Amino acid sequence: MAPMGIRLSPLGMAVFCLLGLGVLYHLYSGFLAGRFAFFMLSEPAAGGPETPHGSAPGGTVDLRELLAVSVLAAVRGGEEVKRVREGNVLNAKAKGKTREGAEEQLTTGDLLSNRRMFYLLKSAFPAVQINSEERVDTADQETVSWDHSIPEDIKQKIQPKEVPAESVTVWIDPLDATQEYTEDLRQYVTTMVCVAVNGKPVIGVIHKPFSSYTAWAMVDGGSNVKARSSYNEKTPRIIVSRSHAGKVEQVARQTFGNKTVIIPAGGAGYKVLALLDVPEKNQEEADVYIHVTYIKKWDICAGNAVLRALGGHMTTLTGEEISYTGSDGNEGGLIASINMNHKALIEKLPDLEKTSHK
Repeated sequence: MAPMGIRLSPLGMAVFCLLGLGVLYHLYSGFLAGRFAFFMLSEPAAGGPETPHGSAPGGTVDLRELLAVSVLAAVRGGEEVKRVREGNVLNAKAKGKTREGAEEQLTTGDLLSNRRMFYLLKSAFPAVQINSEERVDTADQETVSWDHSIPEDIKQKIQPKEVPAESVTVWIDPLDATQEYTEDLRQYVTTMVCVAVNGKPVIGVIHKPFSSYTAWAMVDGGSNVKARSSYNEKTPRIIVSRSHAGKVEQVARQTFGNKTVIIPAGGAGYKVLALLDVPEKNQEEADVYIHVTYIKKWDICAGNAVLRALGGHMTTLTGEEISYTGSDGNEGGLIASINMNHKALIEKLPDLEKTSHK
């Protein structure tokens, strides 16, 4: 018997229960959905890496952190380069021909260095575009982590600087001077990382694996390397690729005089270091670096950034700035200098621009 003499039919009881369930569902569904959303936002995906500070998609990147990782990547890649060379397990093979018809070499050192450098940078900054000389094989992925430590010299000289992640492009050269590497001309070999923001090179790292020397610089930041104090602008020492010495020598001596010295060398990284004050016994010194043919951007980006940070210049042979976006090649050759009248150098060498297209 119901209170007050009211009797509920079985149908009424069913309706009453359904209404009660509806109220409970309304009260708790929002709460559970909110807890689920909070859980998804708070926890990384199962099996996936945590997103490092300042590199979330659509977020920002701290250039000081990126410099620290770039230095570490160049050193780690250099360890692979040195290990392969000293073990004499190069497994060198031709990977194609240059525009000039020369065979391009590919070694185990290139591949292992590339894998180590790429995955270290990618795990630390997954939102950043990375361009590398060698193809990255996803089936051979390596788990490499960064502990977020920043070397003391970088901490002391560089302040944190946030930039949009989508504005950043990283260029990797896992083994510069591969031809010389196969010939055991170790002094020319470098590993390099460059960071460009909106196409302009702002961070450069050049590492010499066989002497453990590393040069780094950040535009409007600081560096651990400096320019040499004396240069000869009237009869400069010009450093060029070993295969291009003949192309440059005749024009250079006609322009600057017969006393002009032409220095054949391997590797774009080595040639840029020749313009700087580098404490290396096997490092030659030059006043100007000239390249008269097509060259890839991962070969020159790091050196360009270092020179810019120190007040130097690297341009095409006609004086145009090189943009590190878009295609991976630079068509206009290059001329690099520091503490010299760069514009005057370009005006003295008008015939080299034509040579660059041959």
